Amino acid sequence: MSVNSAEPGRPLDVVLVKGGRTKIRYAAELVADDGNRIAVRAPWSGDGVRDFGFVRFEPGDVFTEYYWRDRWYAVKEVRDASGALKGWYCDVTRPAALSGSELVVEDLDLDLWRSADGTDVLRLDEDEFAESGLAETDPEAAAAAAAALDELEAFATVEGGLESLLAQGLSREWP
Repeated sequence: MSVNSAEPGRPLDVVLVKGGRTKIRYAAELVADDGNRIAVRAPWSGDGVRDFGFVRFEPGDVFTEYYWRDRWYAVKEVRDASGALKGWYCDVTRPAALSGSELVVEDLDLDLWRSADGTDVLRLDEDEFAESGLAETDPEAAAAAAAALDELEAFATVEGGLESLLAQGLSREWP
């Protein structure tokens, strides 16, 4: 484990930053930290139900979230209160940073959804990403974000792809 890794079971605050400001902060429990990949578990932290049309996040849902210190995305496995898999919500982010009891992640607008049965793989918020101006202010970050979305889509469109990513976590040669 790295100097910044933490012990499983420890409570953490996940801090999602967007545009230099805290977008949301919520409590989570550390599941694992191998020095590069960090996994946390948290209940749905929103107020009430959030219906995206393709999925509903609601009280009782549990998110097992995977963050990397060297990758430009996070993958969140979403299960309902009974434990049934709803799917995976993937955020394109800068690499995560764990500092003390805070896991800080900068959201770069691009997202991807894959339904539990694999029939829906949706690229989301590409318009917001274009409007963010990141391509002009930080072209290298914009290119890394676009490549991360493509990589997530490649994992999501192959049977067992996201599961393999989360199980192995560190392989850069697949897909």
